[in-house]
Amino acid sequence: MRSVRARAALGATLVVAVALTAAGLAVLLVLRGNLTDRAGLEAEVTAREVAGELALGRAYAELEAGDEDSHPVQVTDEEGRVVAVSKDLQAISGTGTAQVVPVSPAPVPSPGDDDDDDDGDGTDPPRSEVSSDPPDFTNGTATVDGETADYRFASVEVTTEEDVTLTVHAGAPLAAEQEAVNTVRNSMLTGLPVMLLVVAGVTWLVTRRALRPVEGIRRELAAITASEDLGRRVPEPDSRDEIARLARTTNETLTVLEASVDRQRRFVADASHELRSPIASLRTQLEVGEAHPELLDVPGAVADTVRLQVLAADLLLLARLDAGERPGRTAVDLGALVREEVSQRAADRIAPEVSVADAESLEVGGSRGQLARVVGNLLDNAERHAERSVAVSVRADRGDVLVEVTDDGAGVPEAERDRIFERFVRLDDARSRDDGGAGLGLAIARDVASRHGGTLTVGEGAGGGARFILRLPGRPGAEAAGGG
Repeated sequence: MRSVRARAALGATLVVAVALTAAGLAVLLVLRGNLTDRAGLEAEVTAREVAGELALGRAYAELEAGDEDSHPVQVTDEEGRVVAVSKDLQAISGTGTAQVVPVSPAPVPSPGDDDDDDDGDGTDPPRSEVSSDPPDFTNGTATVDGETADYRFASVEVTTEEDVTLTVHAGAPLAAEQEAVNTVRNSMLTGLPVMLLVVAGVTWLVTRRALRPVEGIRRELAAITASEDLGRRVPEPDSRDEIARLARTTNETLTVLEASVDRQRRFVADASHELRSPIASLRTQLEVGEAHPELLDVPGAVADTVRLQVLAADLLLLARLDAGERPGRTAVDLGALVREEVSQRAADRIAPEVSVADAESLEVGGSRGQLARVVGNLLDNAERHAERSVAVSVRADRGDVLVEVTDDGAGVPEAERDRIFERFVRLDDARSRDDGGAGLGLAIARDVASRHGGTLTVGEGAGGGARFILRLPGRPGAEAAGGG
């Protein structure tokens, strides 16, 4: 039962078995009811025929009970005594009395009594009348000419000319009903297992055919796992069903996973390359200093150490961002944040010019520390490439807050404007150890902006330099909050 095909076949078979069993029982009940009603109608017809003869004054011994072999008749009086029975009736049950030997007929009233006014109002009591009420039906048995069978009995009341109330019990055989019900039941019991086997087999085959692509997907995924070749893809069936969508989604997942693994490998390789240079330089300076203390370049060693510290911090932040770290949702005033960042850059080669629209709400939701890192990275990049001026402005724009950092440097070629946001990417004029960073600043800035629901783009400034635009969704009405 570990197979989906087996569970599907078993489930379908059980459902069909329950449905067919319920339907079969309903059919048998309806069939039995109809045949029983028909037998009851035959019994009623016979009972009313005999009652009609009694109402006409026919003697008990002269009654014609129709087909006495198939429709036994028993007549009882008001006290339940049997006054007449059909020929060859030897035993009976289900009519209220099992007696089959008639008793003496009830006394016949004298002719003079016919003129009596029994009610005292000048009206004679009703006589010679067959009751029009629906008959009473019962089931029982009767033995006729030595053969015992089941019957459906109808009981009809009749009043004779002598004002005697009698009850006629007439029966109709239930053999045909029982035979028909048994035939249908046996047919169902014979055909049900065959039908269930067909249902189970068809379900097994259909499910096997439907799940065949799933098995192909599983085998290919197992092969991809064993070979660690993320360039392979699972087969996609031509159908447009759920399995085809599963295959397409699986391939899309593999594509994303392959890109993520490739990106991680490049990241590790680039990080190793970036760490190798300052570590090698620092080791060289320390070894020289150990052998020749007078030649130790302390400022250079400190610079290499700072560079290693900054690079390690950048790598740690990127690792947290890749792990899905979500920024806090505190309110941050970008105008105050930019002023604070600029005030801490007194040692910069070019002092940035700050322009903040104080009359507008400049609050955004996020992490103050990460947003400060973005502003700092943009200012570092502008200061590195500027010739004489760096400008930063903060303003509101249609519900967003814009931070623009411009410089008067050489700018960014249009073909490189997307590539500069990739990790460890530096343009040719920024590859020197003194002027160029590790190529992580802009990548970190865009990742942080994206996780804050914003964007970071680059264009051409008014003076021909680079113009970086940070757009973040604003939070009008929020209170400024500090902390990172």
